[in-house]
Amino acid sequence: MHRTHALPALVAVVLLSTVAGSAGAQTGSAASPPASAAPVAAAPRPAVEIDRAALPAALSEPAGVERRLFRDGRVYIAGQPSEEALAKFKELGVTAVVNLRTPQEMADREEVPYDEAAAAARLGLEYVHLPIGGPEHPWRPEVVDRLADVLERHRGPVLLHCTVAWRASYVWTAYLVRETGLSLDEALARGRAIAITPDPLGELLGRRIELSLADGPAPAAAQP
Repeated sequence: MHRTHALPALVAVVLLSTVAGSAGAQTGSAASPPASAAPVAAAPRPAVEIDRAALPAALSEPAGVERRLFRDGRVYIAGQPSEEALAKFKELGVTAVVNLRTPQEMADREEVPYDEAAAAARLGLEYVHLPIGGPEHPWRPEVVDRLADVLERHRGPVLLHCTVAWRASYVWTAYLVRETGLSLDEALARGRAIAITPDPLGELLGRRIELSLADGPAPAAAQP
C-alpha cells in the first residue's frame, strides 16, 4: 500500500464587480438616471452535489465488493467489484467506472478473476483506467482532472474504485476540495469516513497532525 503525498494545491479566485451609477448634469438640464446594475451571473453548480450535513453512506449492496462500499452524492466509492457486482452497478444506473488499480494488479487473475475492462464494455459502461501505485503510476493531479471530466460527462451514478477504497478515498477527497468548494477539513472528514487513515507520524508523536493547503505544486513523493 502506498502512502499519499499532499493533495494538489487549491487556487481560489474571487471576482467582485460593481457598477456605479453616474449622474451627469448640465446647467438647465435634468440629471441622467443612474445606470442599472448589471445582472450577476449565478455561480456554476458543481457536477456532483452532496449533502454536507451527512457523511458518505456505507452500503452493503450490491454484494461482491471488496471490503468497503460507500456512496457520496451520486458517486460510489468502493473496493474491487466482482463481475456480478459490476453488473449490479449497471442496474443501479452506473454509466462509468473509474479504476485506480495498477495494470499489474488487474492482470493478477487470483486477485481479479475476470477482465474488468472487457466486462464493462459488454455492459455498455465507459471504463476509465487511472492507475495509482508505485513509481510508474504516482499520485498526480491528472487523476483528479480525469475524474472531473468523467463526472462532468456522466450525470448519473459513477463507480470509483481501487482494491479496498483506500486510494479511491484520497482521490475523492481531492476532487471534493478542488471541484465542489469544500474546505480541506470538510473534505477530509468525508474521506476519513470512507478509508483515509490517521497519519502514523501523529500516532508516533502522540500529537494531532493538521494539514493545510499551500501555494505552489506539491513536492514529488520520495521513492522507497
